[in-house]
Amino acid sequence: MHILAAGDHFVGPGLLAGAVRAELGGGHEITELALPWPVEPFGPVGTVLEASGTEAQVIEALAGAEVAVTQMAPFTKSVFAAAPGLKLVSVCRGGPVNVDLAAATEAGVAVTYAPGRNAGAAAEFAVGMILAAMRRIATSSAELLRGAWRGDYYAYDQTGLELGGTTVGLVGYGAIGSRVAKVLLAFGAEVLVADPFADPAAIAADGAHLVGLDELLRRSYVVSLHARLTEQTRHLIDASKLALLPEGAVLVNTARGGLLDYAPLPEALRSGKLGALALDVYDVEPPPADWALREAPNVIATPHLAGASRQTAERAAAIVAAEVGRYARGERPANLANPEVFGRQP
Repeated sequence: MHILAAGDHFVGPGLLAGAVRAELGGGHEITELALPWPVEPFGPVGTVLEASGTEAQVIEALAGAEVAVTQMAPFTKSVFAAAPGLKLVSVCRGGPVNVDLAAATEAGVAVTYAPGRNAGAAAEFAVGMILAAMRRIATSSAELLRGAWRGDYYAYDQTGLELGGTTVGLVGYGAIGSRVAKVLLAFGAEVLVADPFADPAAIAADGAHLVGLDELLRRSYVVSLHARLTEQTRHLIDASKLALLPEGAVLVNTARGGLLDYAPLPEALRSGKLGALALDVYDVEPPPADWALREAPNVIATPHLAGASRQTAERAAAIVAAEVGRYARGERPANLANPEVFGRQP
């Protein structure tokens, strides 16, 4: 079997190829392709919105390949048309957003993805952002390094709150949100959850409380976003939703930039409606030079790092390799994005 391992600077082609060899053993041809992400930001390529590299690179590397494993390579309509022998694309991301799923299905190519591969890393990062925003860790550090000793932060009305006894709202309760909840509960926080697709019994068993989104926003001093981005959740938190928050609330987004309407955020911070804002994702990545939040107070901003751990990269490679192993044995893949294709394959 001929396999393309299209990696990048995070999940490298060598890491992917090594995981596939460990799964399959010898006797298979593996072509390695290195893509520029994250040194160069991902973006739209052909018919997909988030990818790295070019269609021409992938088409050339796919020559003769039956299987491809990747994180960021663009698998567009043009790529599928140029690779008639391709049968499986295994993507080591939480969703195959770099694959034109309709084109893959039309071409009879099974597409898999890797749910939860970065759940541990992203949950840890989200909790870190919550703590950093609540207790001014990042902003006071930046001020000290600039030469400002902010002793006034010890004044009663300037101090932050502890997590213990604080109500924290989680919007989304999947693999990441549910892990965040467990950590927050261990700190003694009250955790509210808004997620129409979550299991109420599981939320209750964890010790959290399922409520509607508006109630969560009204009651939560801290709100952390963990929902998937869909047409229904785009700008889920807009000016009208921000208005529901308690005065001085903390808002954290380590999920997807499109969940937030960024336009009202600078004024919400300047007015004190938002006490702090912690972001790892953005509506435009990277943010432009004239980004309004650069001048807003109490902002923590990191460059889309929540899932960046060595364990995430290794786990991602192992997940896609396991799917290749199932394919090689004629078994049904575990995480099919287009299950209707599997039954059509010889």
